[in-house]
Amino acid sequence: MSESFIQEMFAERIGGSNFGKDTVIYKFEKIKRAKDAARKAHPGVEIIDLGVGEPDEMADVGIVGKLTEEAARPENRGYSDNGIQEFKVAAAKYIEKVYGVKGLNPETEIIHGIGSKPVLAMLPAVFINPGDITIMPVPNYPVLGTLTRWFGGQVVNLPITPENEFLPDIESLDEETCRRAKLLYLNYPNNPTGASATREFFEKVVRFAKEKNIIIVHDAAYAGLAFDGEKPLSFLSVEGARDVGVELFSLSKAFNMTGWRLAAVAGNELIIKGFGAVKDNNDSGQFAAIQKAGIYALEHPEITEKISEKYSRRHNMLVSALNEVGFNARKPKGSFYLYVKAPKGIKGGRRFDNAEDFSQYLITEKLISTVPWDDAGSYVRFSVTFIANGIEEEKRVIDEIRERFLDVEFEF
Repeated sequence: MSESFIQEMFAERIGGSNFGKDTVIYKFEKIKRAKDAARKAHPGVEIIDLGVGEPDEMADVGIVGKLTEEAARPENRGYSDNGIQEFKVAAAKYIEKVYGVKGLNPETEIIHGIGSKPVLAMLPAVFINPGDITIMPVPNYPVLGTLTRWFGGQVVNLPITPENEFLPDIESLDEETCRRAKLLYLNYPNNPTGASATREFFEKVVRFAKEKNIIIVHDAAYAGLAFDGEKPLSFLSVEGARDVGVELFSLSKAFNMTGWRLAAVAGNELIIKGFGAVKDNNDSGQFAAIQKAGIYALEHPEITEKISEKYSRRHNMLVSALNEVGFNARKPKGSFYLYVKAPKGIKGGRRFDNAEDFSQYLITEKLISTVPWDDAGSYVRFSVTFIANGIEEEKRVIDEIRERFLDVEFEF
């Protein structure tokens, strides 16, 4: 059968005529296949999924109830375009109450997004021309970088490592990179490392951005999830931040609203205006009833505090269990991710070439699913969003993890 003419039509940015012919299997597909194989090989044995990057619980009943109520109102049935005013006002009040950021203008400095991912996907369309640079710490969430390449831009990666507390060394960037750079992406607390930024770091970033004329995009998806007395920290709370950047506040992680797709983008008026113009040509806004349910969420930050308590408790238990069997795990100050160095092998037995090799071993031999990261050293990401209903069930899951590791001695 001859090849369809459509095969020749694909844009070069996604592979051109070779689109779909790549035989490389990406890590998340490998994880999915390995989980399926493990289920078939061990029917009836529990797979402990520590690789899921989303909350394990439903949204608060008040949020769900508000959606039910608002979805029945005829005035909410139409397009919301660039967002309803009430949501923007609620977002400004929330950011002030939780993060101490005062004076945001809901009209000009806040806009909604259908989740953070589409926002990150659209921002390069606002700023990136062929040859422009986006600076991306690695490992990190890649969407801004992917779309930068699609628009003909270049991505410069900055490794984040424990030596620098998983903060990018922006001072290591050369002058040519800084001259061509338009966007710098940050994400704290960070996926996958769980690391948190400090106010001093954000102050340095603002000075750097002003000196080099670089726009800061801070993805604060996990910012509300803070532990052990730590207060949520906003990039916008630093003096001068609104002059150089925007911050993305997702409701997905902070309010268990992952599938609802709702975020607030706040900060520099010109960036918001540019994003709004691109957004207006990409979507017609999130369903107004979901935005009104989001308002309920933003008016009840105690929901996030309760969620944070659960994740903090689970981190304590998981860190303890992993360290008992030889890992060097450190509880993060926020997020639901635990990022640990992958072992080099098992004493007297199997060797692991990289984190992906170790992660495959865990799902195949121990029926524990994780996510490997080999971008800047070999690490595995555990998530404390495993399915468990209540404290006793959480303890049971953690005890099962500990039990499955008892017959091996890892070498690091």
